[in-house]
Amino acid sequence: MAPAAASEHTPLDSPDPLDLPEGHPFGPHNLPYGVFSRPGEDPRVGVRLGDHVLDAGAAATALGSPYAELLSRPTLNSFLAAGRTTWSDVRRALTGWVTVPAHREAVRLHLHPLSSVTLHLPFDVADYVDFYASENHASNLGRLFRPDEEPLKPNWKHLPVGYHGRSGTVVVSGTDVVRPSGQRKAPTDPAPVFGPSVRLDIETEVGYVVGVPSPQGTAVPLSAYRDHVFGVCLLNDWSARDIQNWETVPLGPHLGKSFATSISAWITPLEALDAARVPSPARTVPLLPYLDDSDPALDPAGYDLHITVSLNGHPVSEPPFSGMYWTGAQMLAHMTVNGASLRTGDLYGSGTISGTEENERGSLIEMTWNGQRPLELPDGKRGFLEDGDVVTMTAWAPGPDGVRVGLGEVTGRIVAATG
Repeated sequence: MAPAAASEHTPLDSPDPLDLPEGHPFGPHNLPYGVFSRPGEDPRVGVRLGDHVLDAGAAATALGSPYAELLSRPTLNSFLAAGRTTWSDVRRALTGWVTVPAHREAVRLHLHPLSSVTLHLPFDVADYVDFYASENHASNLGRLFRPDEEPLKPNWKHLPVGYHGRSGTVVVSGTDVVRPSGQRKAPTDPAPVFGPSVRLDIETEVGYVVGVPSPQGTAVPLSAYRDHVFGVCLLNDWSARDIQNWETVPLGPHLGKSFATSISAWITPLEALDAARVPSPARTVPLLPYLDDSDPALDPAGYDLHITVSLNGHPVSEPPFSGMYWTGAQMLAHMTVNGASLRTGDLYGSGTISGTEENERGSLIEMTWNGQRPLELPDGKRGFLEDGDVVTMTAWAPGPDGVRVGLGEVTGRIVAATG
């Protein structure tokens, strides 16, 4: 599913890639970062502009930027580690490069059509943690699996629940996902069996990308969120529900989650989402001081992201991120409050995003109520994913002056189990 190769440069008789339609979601107000390569060349940092990618290092070199070497690396990690001042400086420079007429010719030479490049995993993932921050999602699963109990466990509104995943199986959008195999046991089965998952699911999430590390033994407070987190991406935490259900008694997710996690090829910097910030939700349970974000001086760290989930090209859900109970700042604070260190390239996910309505659920287990009410699609019914299914998640956020900020899509195709 990698992009096909095309011409090396934008043909001179093509529309100027710097002349974007008004309100384009990937205009100069956005400028997300990724890593790309052209045929026969090494990967390097790129910045998306419209339907093109700007070779950031080459443009920086041509324009005499002091950040040229930093933007010429094969991953984003060095740039992520450089910190908030550098992030802001580079963003201001990039905005000038793509908008100031004097730079137009120099920049145009280093713009390449997205159709002519290959997009790579944008950063080397250090650690991966996945949270469970949507009250609607947690409540839906509670009602499904514990109908005679309160939907939420007693700890849920006191702390962001999460688990440690497997960083080595985080893959870039467009990578095929092999159906996982493992043990499963239905309630009526006399013993567990081994084989490919038959209840393969999606989880619609937002991922947070950590840039600046922290020393072990030091907690990161809510106020330091933007000093450490560079940006966000869309994330699909593929889940084998049958494997997961059997293995998570008494401990947490393992093989049901660790086979693949897909992220967008583009990381949207937090600065691009300033106009999309929303206040934290009203909470009825008092929070301990390290999680209490009621101080108006704190960044609310919530975002109004509008997400669409499509299955084989058919939209099936629109989960709203603005209603998440726990914010990215609270997740970061909780993740480090015991002294756990941050590393450049750490990734943590929000957990499945679900709203209050049936068309706002972020996983098939919720959309189909554990397979009891399959989705009716033009290409057939779906309780869970079948081989060949393609899942795509797209999103946008309100930007400055009424424009939209596009987030890079995350897509993956299910292929049959091996062996």
